[in-house]
Amino acid sequence: MSFIETIDLDLTEVAEIRTDAVTGFRSLFSKKSFEANEVVIGFMARATHATPNYLTVQINDDVHIELFPECLECINHSCDPNCFFDTTLMELVTVKPIAAGEEFSFFYPSAEWDMDRPFACHCGSKMCIGKIQGAKHLSAETLTRYRFTGFIQQKLSSR
Repeated sequence: MSFIETIDLDLTEVAEIRTDAVTGFRSLFSKKSFEANEVVIGFMARATHATPNYLTVQINDDVHIELFPECLECINHSCDPNCFFDTTLMELVTVKPIAAGEEFSFFYPSAEWDMDRPFACHCGSKMCIGKIQGAKHLSAETLTRYRFTGFIQQKLSSR
């Protein structure tokens, strides 16, 4: 069995894609419970790009990856996320407990310096920051609330 087949098998046991009948938007939901700081699944790059797009995660200034397994691209943004893409270890990890049936979410600026498609957030969290445009644009106070990839941490320390 190849590594890719193992990832597919593991993910089907822990998550499922759901599509909103009205909007057509896809989301990824947990099929089991997770503790905080637990690895959900390993991932890899399906493709790389020199510039960001709405499906990529940034790993350095000139490399943005599309995730494999592809269904990880269905993890939507929240200003109160429950998971994090660790691009150093190439693992999706929880940042707080996740119950079976709960939607996976991550804080987009945790893995993007300057997003190609900023948007007004409507996550509904009391911690909502409003406009989502990348870590480059976050206030010092907002930075204290989130975990960031190694690359984003480097960018933040040099600004």
